[in-house]
Amino acid sequence: MKRSVMGMLALSAMTVAMGSAFAQQGAAGPAMTAAEKEQAKKIYFERCAGCHGVLRKGATGKNLEPHWTKKDKDGNTTEGGTLQLGQNRLEKIIGFGTDGGMVNFDDILTKEEINLMGRYIQNTPDIPPEYSLKETMDSWKVIVPVKDRPTKQMNKFNLKNMFSVTLRDTGEVALIDGDTKEIRSIVKTGYAVHISRLSKSGRYVYVIGRDGRLSLIDLWMEKPAVVAEVKIGFDARSVDTSKFKGYDDKYAIAGSYWPPQFVIMDGDTLKPRKVVSTRGMTVDGEYHPEPRVASIVSSEIKPEWVVNIKETGQILLVDYSDIENLKTTTIASAKFLHDGGWDYSKRYFLVAANASHKVAAVDTKEGKLAALIDVAKIPHPGRGANFVHPKFGPVWATGHLGADVVTLIATPSDDPKFAQFQKYKWQNVQEIKHVPGNLFVKTHPVSKHLWADAPQNPDKDLAESVAVWDMADLSKPKAILNVAKDSGMPPTKAVKRAVHPEYSADGKEVWISLWGGKTDQSAIVVYDDATLKVKKVITDPKMITPTGKFNIYNTQHDIY
Repeated sequence: MKRSVMGMLALSAMTVAMGSAFAQQGAAGPAMTAAEKEQAKKIYFERCAGCHGVLRKGATGKNLEPHWTKKDKDGNTTEGGTLQLGQNRLEKIIGFGTDGGMVNFDDILTKEEINLMGRYIQNTPDIPPEYSLKETMDSWKVIVPVKDRPTKQMNKFNLKNMFSVTLRDTGEVALIDGDTKEIRSIVKTGYAVHISRLSKSGRYVYVIGRDGRLSLIDLWMEKPAVVAEVKIGFDARSVDTSKFKGYDDKYAIAGSYWPPQFVIMDGDTLKPRKVVSTRGMTVDGEYHPEPRVASIVSSEIKPEWVVNIKETGQILLVDYSDIENLKTTTIASAKFLHDGGWDYSKRYFLVAANASHKVAAVDTKEGKLAALIDVAKIPHPGRGANFVHPKFGPVWATGHLGADVVTLIATPSDDPKFAQFQKYKWQNVQEIKHVPGNLFVKTHPVSKHLWADAPQNPDKDLAESVAVWDMADLSKPKAILNVAKDSGMPPTKAVKRAVHPEYSADGKEVWISLWGGKTDQSAIVVYDDATLKVKKVITDPKMITPTGKFNIYNTQHDIY
């Protein structure tokens, strides 16, 4: 996605620290100076590792190990009959992107940087250092002790309709008032915050950055601010809290991409309690050295977290009722698990196994796999979207990075009013025509509309637009909204990607991030969900590269 080449100072320090501990292995690829390699490591971490992996073994993105990328010393482009890429082809792929969902980097990286990255991925991947419980403890900071925090809400904000908005390239979160559209606080967090999650009580926001930094924000303070933080690894994406009755706000869990592990902490201070490795065997019976923690959700029917392990295809049900004697149920599904969300009843969790082109459904009540559903290429649901289909009953929707459809999966329900639809359960019942490059779909219980973005589409107009369907008639989009044009901002050659539809707490507004580069003006465009007209364009010099937006009430209650 579009973003600045220059990262945060903290990220630079982290990559230097990692670089000093990296171990070189295998035969060298194209020559690189030490300075070039350090620069390439930083770019790879910021832009490539999320899809291709630190060790470049692939997941959402292709395997980028040298046996795929590097020509041999004689200039041959095959090894065992397998086509290899070489420098020229790599530069074209990096520059122009692919139909499978990789964006073009020719307006993000310079020609020199594209050349650099082509050479870098022909060299053998480096192995980063491990990160222990002691190192996690050493990074832990309590900025405001619990005893010094408010005992009641000290501000007059409507916290239910507050939005936690990721300002990706500045390493910040903007807390925006959904009623007034004013920025109430900008909080320094980790680099490229991936998600915001809420404590059961709705008081605390947990945000985790790509650099592994987890920040705890107290919304009750007169000006909401970070009250504790900890670094749980070098690269991370996921966090959630304990939500089962009696464990409100007691624990937090965060998952790491590198090292592949998860960390259990005290919920109100982030004090680390346990580190658990996720290395192990894939569902195919092969050992994998980098099985990353993709997504985590918290059950409200048991004291359990659902922890999805990307490369192995294993789904873990982690029982936190006794963390000193941790019990884990391992459920085999399909490789390359990514993100997902709860169904209409919140009994079943559906997660995309995206490079396997499947969706796995877990019955959290019974503690077993409920179904493995074939879908189109590279599903990427975000949390997905739940609604009642006029023909198929309760369905859960996912979009796709690599296919031009939104897939609807029928989900079961114990509610007698849905009994007639049970014959469809776990079937891929409908594919709605969309475009490739979708990242997020969204609706709301009071809405009649389904929204889907396409920020990864190589076409500029499509990447800057969102599609909206009337759920009573899904035969074609009701509207295609060009968010960049609707923003009223001057057009630019570079793509302003429209990403991540998010509803207001009452379901009457939809907020879309318009993600420009670090030197471009970005915005959040607010639409009236009923009329599909623009209500407000939120801009501010301090609001740089907004991406994910998480409404406090909807996130707290898993409404999507």
